[in-house]
Amino acid sequence: MTMRSFHHHLGRAEAVIAGSFLVLMVVLIFAGGVGRLMGYPLNWSGDAATALFAWACFLSADIAWRHNAFMSVDLLIDRLTPSARHALVIANHLIVLAFLAFIVVAGLWLAWISRARTFQGLPNVSYSIVTLSLPIGCALMFLTSAFKLLDHLKAGPRPATEEE
Repeated sequence: MTMRSFHHHLGRAEAVIAGSFLVLMVVLIFAGGVGRLMGYPLNWSGDAATALFAWACFLSADIAWRHNAFMSVDLLIDRLTPSARHALVIANHLIVLAFLAFIVVAGLWLAWISRARTFQGLPNVSYSIVTLSLPIGCALMFLTSAFKLLDHLKAGPRPATEEE
């Protein structure tokens, strides 16, 4: 299995996991409300939904990045020459990769130092389980960014209408 094939399958798994977490989050919030209405509050349901939300957000961020679904403003970039635009996109990808690498390292450190802390109202759940959503999500975005950079380097300068 090639790295690109692995990345593709990983993206499909991310979509299933993120979607499942979002559905489960809604079910937990609804069950907590119904339980409270019936006199049996599920105090942990909101906390569990919060943990799932963190994971769903970072997985969904990588999914959006894979599909170029982040907001971008191309007003100035479209006025550049293809070679200048090419260089700017490369510089942008390198900045994004450096930032994501920093966040992965800092996030892993944060998860490590918070491993003994419990997550809000869930007594047997380490805060690190939620904190790990940050470095893992950023590591996935790092991989996506690396593939985007490689693809851009292979393609070379192109007219603005064909740009990512």
